[in-house]
Amino acid sequence: MRRVIILGSSGSIGTQALDVIAANPERFEVVGLAVGSNRDALDAQATRFGVVNTAVGHRDAEALVRSVDADVVLNGITGSVGLGPTLATLETGKTLALANKESLIVGGALVTRLAKPGQIVPVDSEHSALAQCLVSGTHAEVRRLVLTASGGPFRGRSRAQLHDVTPSEALAHPTWDMGLVVTTNSSTLVNKGLEVIEAHLLFDIPFDRIDVTVHPQSIIHSMVEFVDGSTIAQASPPDMRLPISLGLDWPNRVAHVGVPLDWTTSHTWTFEPLDDDAFPAVRLAKQVGTAGVTYPAVFNAANEEAVTAFHAGVIGYLEILETVSAVVETHVPSSGEMSRESVFEAEEWARTAARRRMGDSRG
Repeated sequence: MRRVIILGSSGSIGTQALDVIAANPERFEVVGLAVGSNRDALDAQATRFGVVNTAVGHRDAEALVRSVDADVVLNGITGSVGLGPTLATLETGKTLALANKESLIVGGALVTRLAKPGQIVPVDSEHSALAQCLVSGTHAEVRRLVLTASGGPFRGRSRAQLHDVTPSEALAHPTWDMGLVVTTNSSTLVNKGLEVIEAHLLFDIPFDRIDVTVHPQSIIHSMVEFVDGSTIAQASPPDMRLPISLGLDWPNRVAHVGVPLDWTTSHTWTFEPLDDDAFPAVRLAKQVGTAGVTYPAVFNAANEEAVTAFHAGVIGYLEILETVSAVVETHVPSSGEMSRESVFEAEEWARTAARRRMGDSRG
């Protein structure tokens, strides 16, 4: 029986994790739940699963992780506020099922230094796919990682054709049902850029050996190319319950958690190169990830501010990446060893710099 704490339990990842647990009561027990602010949802979940230990807000979520005995913590919090709970999970020795990619990206070495081998299990579909593929060979046998991207709602458009994109269009993702920030990030490919940084940190593969290919059908979730020319791919219909279940009990698989592909029918899968001119986010993310220290935190924070401003009608769609790039270019990391404080300071600086550049009254 795996004892599970779910952070962000009212969100998409959290609710699907509870579906997996409810279908497998002999395998999982929920011992802690945390939400950002939705207390009504939290109370209903706690009653349904008989959970005594609950928290509201990321600070209380961190305290919950430190005080409740559990085997695995699923961090499904959105945004870099998930860093504290991620660090707390690693410090207490619990397995971290990581859906909150931002905490790894902005924390960087702070997170990787704390993590014991195998302590972090990725929940993002792409990184779960990579983890599954990587069992086919050793680290030394890996030639490159290939992350797939659906291309979002604007696949095939030129940069000029993106000029008048509206917020509602940016939220019309063809495959996944996600929150406002993540869905918008998927349309700009910022989300894929963040996933490239995440893949580098999770699997210790250099950025020049991590590629992105556009795969609109979202059936191949990622691939690993090995030195002998073999490419191992993980394929399944787009359903987050599969990577969530693996995150909860890696490397063991949970039966019937997902619907398999139907091989009695015809399938056509296509792959296209990423258009770096129309979607420069991946290229910028690789530069940011290579620079390291607090640059990824600045990249992520500036983007969050720009996405908020876009949906508020303050800036246009193309200005999201223009803002992020400008803020990153002017960032000067503080001297000394990277710390939680330096990460938070860099984030706050980036948010202020982004708001000022956009003419946002909050700046």
